Amino acid sequence: MREIVLDTETTGLDPGDNHRIVEIGAVELLNHLPTGRTFHAFINPERDMPAEALNVHGLTGEFLSDKPIFAQVVAEFLEFIGRDRLVIHNAPFDVGFLNAELARLGMQPIPDSRLVDTLILARRRYPGAQNSLDALCRRFGVDLSGREKHGAEIDCYLLAEVYLHLIGGRQPGLTFHAAGETTDRPADRPVGRTYREPRPHRPTAEELAAHRAFVAGLDNPIWLSGQGGE
Repeated sequence: MREIVLDTETTGLDPGDNHRIVEIGAVELLNHLPTGRTFHAFINPERDMPAEALNVHGLTGEFLSDKPIFAQVVAEFLEFIGRDRLVIHNAPFDVGFLNAELARLGMQPIPDSRLVDTLILARRRYPGAQNSLDALCRRFGVDLSGREKHGAEIDCYLLAEVYLHLIGGRQPGLTFHAAGETTDRPADRPVGRTYREPRPHRPTAEELAAHRAFVAGLDNPIWLSGQGGE
């Protein structure tokens, strides 16, 4: 199963106020585990960078001024995510910005049916608790030492680890084993089995005789009277 963990950084909180995407990160998962394939792009938002946003991600307008605009990276981005599920923390925020950018280009929006919102998963599992990405990393022991500010790429890797914990831990699929148990048996080594003689299913002569004696003792059995069935 292929999924894409996705995150964006922006110039603000509302695409309706002309805020734009400045960074996109995406990490490919197969069976919930990262494959090493990623998509990452810094994007020129074609506007200034508010101080509030700069404090969050540290991306200055000067740094972004020579980066491609969204229209120049959209084809590669859409090819990477394909039609697979998108794993996003607070999905309405990121997808709202992505769909606003797609709408500017006259392109189809990303449908809600493709989204896995890890914020919703966390709230269901830990109602009333803090469920920001930082809080979830601390809860699950995910290393935050390399993250000084928000960044789309590093946040994707962090979210990939958090997502695995939220859906049940680090043993996805059907390969569960008990703690401390090794699973180093070669796949082609046959499993030892104890041979058992086939169980008899044909009645013995004694059983047949006992059955005939039982039937003989019945008072007018229905299958001998000619009245059974139609």
